[in-house]
Amino acid sequence: MNIKSDRKIWKAFKEAFPHTLPICAGFLFLGMSYGFLMKSRGFGTLYPLFMSIFIFAGSMEFVAVNLLLSAFNPLYVFLLTLMVNARHLFYGIAMLDRYRGLGWKKPYLIFGLCDETFAVNCTTTVPQDTDRGWFMFAVTLLNQCYWVTGTLAGSLLGNILTFNTEGLDFVMTALFTVMLINQWEENRNHRPVIAALAVSFLSLLIAGPDIFLIPSMILIVIYFAVASNKEIAV
Repeated sequence: MNIKSDRKIWKAFKEAFPHTLPICAGFLFLGMSYGFLMKSRGFGTLYPLFMSIFIFAGSMEFVAVNLLLSAFNPLYVFLLTLMVNARHLFYGIAMLDRYRGLGWKKPYLIFGLCDETFAVNCTTTVPQDTDRGWFMFAVTLLNQCYWVTGTLAGSLLGNILTFNTEGLDFVMTALFTVMLINQWEENRNHRPVIAALAVSFLSLLIAGPDIFLIPSMILIVIYFAVASNKEIAV
């Protein structure tokens, strides 16, 4: 890389960093919680570290803790992973135009597309003097670094600190609950939330607590797909 290229990359990272600071605080805390949780379940430091590097799916990484300790059921794991991360199908469609023509950066941008990265890259207006591809790459890389750093720190501190970790695996559920309450207060249209809760409760009654998540996620995705098509038609 020449000096001009280095300056372009540095400018993109400098521009992206302030947008990721709020995410940094959340990811460091959640990552440490995940590292503590993995350590409390008997996993070594490399397990959560490599999962954060090569999987980088916060909610699914929390779910995977119990999956790794339960009976081997690859079909259930596949369907559960697909449903938990089904929202990324819509993220990917929304980012098709933004990722076009980015060359070798595109595979990593696709891999590293999490909720927070999508929110920044999809809504931020990149300054004209900043390279758009490098800006999105910087946002994605910084966010993953925050998560990996938090996970590693939690796992290492788990060797030193000992405390009651009961309920620690609920931290991601608590986060999404807070986000749900936030969305409920900010939006007048409560039909999606009510529909999701109704579908989940119905699936719980029919399928039971062990496997209700998969049918409920399938039905929720179907509901949103149908609702979106109706809005487009109108």
